[in-house]
Amino acid sequence: MPYVVNFSLLLLVFLLQPAFSQEVTYRTIPAIAYYPADEQPVDAYGQQQCVLDLYVPENAAGFSTLVWFHGGGLTGGSREIPEALKNKGIAVAGVGYRLSPQVSSPAYIRDAAAAIAWVFSNIAGYGGDTSLIFVSGHSAGGYLAAMAGLDKRWLGEKGLDANRIAGLIPLSAQTITHFTIRRERGIKETVPVVDSLAPLFHVRADAPPLLLITGDRELELWGRYEENAYLMRMMKVAGHTETRLLELQGYDHGMTNPAFPLLLEEIKRLATRKRSVNGRQ
Repeated sequence: MPYVVNFSLLLLVFLLQPAFSQEVTYRTIPAIAYYPADEQPVDAYGQQQCVLDLYVPENAAGFSTLVWFHGGGLTGGSREIPEALKNKGIAVAGVGYRLSPQVSSPAYIRDAAAAIAWVFSNIAGYGGDTSLIFVSGHSAGGYLAAMAGLDKRWLGEKGLDANRIAGLIPLSAQTITHFTIRRERGIKETVPVVDSLAPLFHVRADAPPLLLITGDRELELWGRYEENAYLMRMMKVAGHTETRLLELQGYDHGMTNPAFPLLLEEIKRLATRKRSVNGRQ
């Protein structure tokens, strides 16, 4: 029996092939000012710091977005898009913010909230899903992520409900009042403080899903694991059912490399669940 080629079908397969085989490409849009024009800092330092770099898929839609805050003790560091978070099917907003001593608290928390609000207002224009915006950061950046997500005041000032965040994933965050803020106030390092500028102060049952990740309690900054363990406990006491704590044994405070795959897996898990609930693939 002769082999018959259906040229119409072959042509259709050829035309459709690029749609199925096309790889996602990415671009970075640098130094986007995230404050509205009438709220932007007027000084050169503020204009330099209050920007974000947006790393975004070009030929995709409905993707998740991660707002990422760098570490540095609220006194150093600069905005970044970690290599381990690139080419993973998500957008990443690497946020800069003002630092102490050029400013003092709560300026950097307000900056963090303004950056998150910018992403909520603008990511759909790049193809992102506004119901899949996650917030994370390392160390001081984790502190900012936790403060912006747990204390509803800061995003509320921007007209945004913090509960719209799809997930909070702070890495090795300080959960009592940050040591730089205590230093600004002349409080000794030996005096622990949990006030309105501490994530622990704002435990609540209705917060977004919260995944806390720290290094090994024996290798981390003193008390860092214990602070996160206590935040987990208090969130559960408050009735929050989606707080988890992961301790990366064998890793110290610089635990981002092993933490990044866990961060990405949490984004994938929560995004898959939300799409399922919403009836989307």
